[in-house]
Amino acid sequence: MLNLSVLTDPAFCPHSLNKFASVMACGNGYMGIRAAHEEDYTQQTRGMYLAGLYHRAGRNETSELVNLPDVMGIDIELDGNPFSLMSGECLSWQRELAFANGELTRSVVWRTPAGKRYRLESRRFASLDQLPLAALQLSITPLDEAGHILLKTGIDATQTNSGRQHLDEASVRVFDEHVMQGVYETQDRTSEVVITASCRLSMLSESCFTAKNRQILNHHALNVATGDTVTLEKVIWVTHRRDRALSQATFARNALAELTACATTGYTSLLERSARAWDRVWRDCRLTVTSSAPEDQIAMDYAVWHLTAMTPAHDERCSIAAKGLTGEGYKGHVFWDTEIFLLPFHLFSRPDVARGLLRYRWLNLSGAREKARRNGWPGALFPWESAASGQEETPEFAAINIRTGMRQKVASALAEHHIVADIAWAVVAYWQATQDDAFMRNEGLTLLIETATFWMGRATEANGRLEIHDVIGPDEYTEHVNNNAYTNYLAWHNVASAVAFMARFGREDPAFSQNATRFLTRLWLPRADEDGVIPQDDTFLSKPVIDLSRYKAHAGKQTILLDYSRAEVNEMQILKQADVVMLNYLLPERFTREQCAANLAFYEPRTIHDSSLSKAIHGIVAARCGDIASAYAFWRDGVAIDLGSDPHSSDEGIHAAATGAIWSGVVQGFAGLQVMEGELHLAPQLPAHWQTLAFPLRWRNARLRVAFDGETLNLDTSEPVTLTLWGKRIQVSGQQKFAAADFLTSVNGTATREGGDDA
Repeated sequence: MLNLSVLTDPAFCPHSLNKFASVMACGNGYMGIRAAHEEDYTQQTRGMYLAGLYHRAGRNETSELVNLPDVMGIDIELDGNPFSLMSGECLSWQRELAFANGELTRSVVWRTPAGKRYRLESRRFASLDQLPLAALQLSITPLDEAGHILLKTGIDATQTNSGRQHLDEASVRVFDEHVMQGVYETQDRTSEVVITASCRLSMLSESCFTAKNRQILNHHALNVATGDTVTLEKVIWVTHRRDRALSQATFARNALAELTACATTGYTSLLERSARAWDRVWRDCRLTVTSSAPEDQIAMDYAVWHLTAMTPAHDERCSIAAKGLTGEGYKGHVFWDTEIFLLPFHLFSRPDVARGLLRYRWLNLSGAREKARRNGWPGALFPWESAASGQEETPEFAAINIRTGMRQKVASALAEHHIVADIAWAVVAYWQATQDDAFMRNEGLTLLIETATFWMGRATEANGRLEIHDVIGPDEYTEHVNNNAYTNYLAWHNVASAVAFMARFGREDPAFSQNATRFLTRLWLPRADEDGVIPQDDTFLSKPVIDLSRYKAHAGKQTILLDYSRAEVNEMQILKQADVVMLNYLLPERFTREQCAANLAFYEPRTIHDSSLSKAIHGIVAARCGDIASAYAFWRDGVAIDLGSDPHSSDEGIHAAATGAIWSGVVQGFAGLQVMEGELHLAPQLPAHWQTLAFPLRWRNARLRVAFDGETLNLDTSEPVTLTLWGKRIQVSGQQKFAAADFLTSVNGTATREGGDDA
């Protein structure tokens, strides 16, 4: 096993229960299980989720990721005292998520209100080797004198999504003295879930089963001598289906057989198998850094851990929810986050997974076409929030204003159309990194043509040119504007890419080509002024400026909305996140380094960073401009979104895209990875307190290993690769070393890229 870092919960705290339930959640891309404690606390939210399992609970509800029956809860009673760290005394505490094998462990010494000490140790994991498998162990040792122990655990189907019930209980059964099974159906009868669990105790006990009020439970009562340890081992098999190819009885019987085989194998061997699967992930994906700040390595391991645990690599009908599989935030919906912030990790580490994420969009094209038609446009308009069906899942209204009693319409689904071009950008990025012609000739080109067709129909004739009106860019504090720079440039890139790949694959369509030529020559692309600043939209630069310093000090809290209405914010130079900086990041070949620096300097003071994704992108652009100190500060702020001191930062799930931004901040920021004009560029620059940085990289048919110590870059590639290193084009074959001093010529220690289209 590789020597990886661990994530630690420093102490039991009732205020941070849900934060650590999210950040320490176990998962494998198929299943996610929140790290709620075995014992109950009023404040904690339990959760188990399966990728792609959505349901709408009622007429006025939205489709959401179903919170499944709980299998991790255990009622523990010691000498008549319910075990709870809210009573008695916690004498010692250790809780860790081991990234190497995905096991969550906890060790507690607890003194009961009556004064007796017990050691309780728990372990759990979700298997990366067998995706429907999860397992846990709970061990209890009386330390002072013999103890009487009662344990109660099973399948608790009273679990809901914040009070919304999605599942009906079809049947519950007990098969022998150890095994129970529950079969559940979504209320619309479209999906079926079977949960099978085996509970075994290491000592003889008085035991029985009960089934009542949507709970099937296994009860154990026993006496344990001083110093002896009793261990409860629970193995769980969770499976679901949308099709009805098998009868319900056969489907449930197959699950029982799988569970029985796993239970016979036992916790330790099952964990070893899962650990071997994780070992392969780490060898393919791990970033390693030598830093005087050990938390930097923990952050990188945390990112890769969750990027793997949240991604449904097994099923291209699913994608990555905004909270992964760690909580109910955003209803488990899929946003543009997947293509822009999460796809790059997979693209350069596991391109087959990136392909599956793009096929999710292709498989849901019908919903995008329907939305476009419904709004009077051709082509495909992808939903701002997506789930299983490809339909728009964004709620029509936000929460009720408690002062007026009125609901405010949610504008994102109506105008945040840049998601269409974001998906097209990701399709092109995938092909550039893989040159997967089979995908691009079929799914990729279809996506490009449908999205390009949308933009050509969406553009408006105005001011003697084509413009794009009434949109919202990534900066959601500026709504319903014309000629948003991010949207216009990405739309142009979308149409130009469709034209290029149609020519590449011999796809002829004279009418499309004529419309595309008109669009590309006449679409207005906001131009940089003499200082290099690109206006965010037609009116932004004419709006008044206010001092945002006190709001920036509370980034992510949206405190600006306590002092100003959204309408007032919309009429000032106030950004949630800077569109133009994001644009500079996504299309680096279109802008000079000086323009990127000018836009960063202009827009950052006007940006509150209330989006969890904002600072990471600022950091990458700062690194590309040579400001490594600022880049590192932005990167650390991005890490702190989930791993910082705020006890409630991740209560409803981690910020999934922020984990992708951690990886990108290192690889696309400090390692200087860019793809320009389809060519790979590297230009590593390390923060002052980093001595080394190393990572694996996939590029087309090659597997590379990149290692940099501040002076020498070591490249090891399985196939010859042509790339641009610190501005100079080279070919690498096998193992080669390059001295940074031989490449760097500029006064600030970084090579200045020549050229770049004048925006």
